[in-house]
Amino acid sequence: MSNISVGKNGERIAKSYLEKQGYTVVEMNKRFLRYCEIDIIALDKDTLVFCEVKTRTTNICGTPFEAITKSKYANIRKGVFLYKQEHPQYKKYRIDALAITLKPELKIEHLKNI
Repeated sequence: MSNISVGKNGERIAKSYLEKQGYTVVEMNKRFLRYCEIDIIALDKDTLVFCEVKTRTTNICGTPFEAITKSKYANIRKGVFLYKQEHPQYKKYRIDALAITLKPELKIEHLKNI
């Protein structure tokens, strides 16, 4: 399985997980010029949630959360700023991270307000 297909599979799993938790998915894979891409934008009640999804087949080479670097986080923040400019009706927001590990068994970890 290629890295792209692993990532897309992880995003589908994360979307399903969030919907089961009561979130409403607003957008997926929202791009902001060359700055960044927000994997999932969802509503948790009255809070807009920007979700970074990291998927790994296994944890042999590190956990998915370890792939969220300072520069990646800075790019996500730029995307949040640009999205908020486009959609000023949303007053409350947060950035979450979802880690998906596929093997040996499916594991989903959700960190809120990173």
